[in-house]
Amino acid sequence: MRCSVLLINLLIFTELVLAQPGLPGDPAQAPIDGGLGLLAAAGGAYAYKKLRGKNKEDDLK
Repeated sequence: MRCSVLLINLLIFTELVLAQPGLPGDPAQAPIDGGLGLLAAAGGAYAYKKLRGKNKEDDLK
């Protein structure tokens, strides 16, 4: 009796130890707002300024 209880406990705990972990959680994603939005707007304004300046140089030639 004692041997069978020990064997059953050994099988149950072995199953728990060798079990695969669960699925990982969702990754933390950075929202696109605040500084990143400001950086994108500044980049767009800079590109617009460069393109306008290039057109003015072409008009002067």
